[in-house]
Amino acid sequence: MVTISAFQVAQRFVGTHEIAGAMSNPLIVAMLRLDTSWPDSDDVAWCSAFVNFVCWLLRLPRSKSLRARSWLMVGIPIGIDDARADSDIVILKRGAGQQPGPDVIAAPGHVCFYAGHDDESISVLAGNQSNAVNVARFPRTQILSVRRL
Repeated sequence: MVTISAFQVAQRFVGTHEIAGAMSNPLIVAMLRLDTSWPDSDDVAWCSAFVNFVCWLLRLPRSKSLRARSWLMVGIPIGIDDARADSDIVILKRGAGQQPGPDVIAAPGHVCFYAGHDDESISVLAGNQSNAVNVARFPRTQILSVRRL
């Protein structure tokens, strides 16, 4: 039996991007509308919609919310050194200034699939990174939690 990880599925969407102007990418809109009916365009934050969509495809636990920090309640917390690039997700702080810790769900965040790390940064695969699905690096100081699904 062939098994495929969430990370491998997410990689298939690398390059998916928003459409500038009045048009929207129908795939991103479908991701947004998987669990809610209100987004009509791809010009809203859609990182959580992307992770929910990939997890839905694989029947993995999901937050069913467009709020990135909703993923702080999904899966089990693990240490960064135990993270694997298969189905582990990372929740990051987002925004300028002091951001609340992981005990605050109603605050800006970013949710992504773990792709690797070093002493100073973390690599993640996510949607809505520069309006597209891609791999990006963030400072480790932005990590709120790493979760195993």
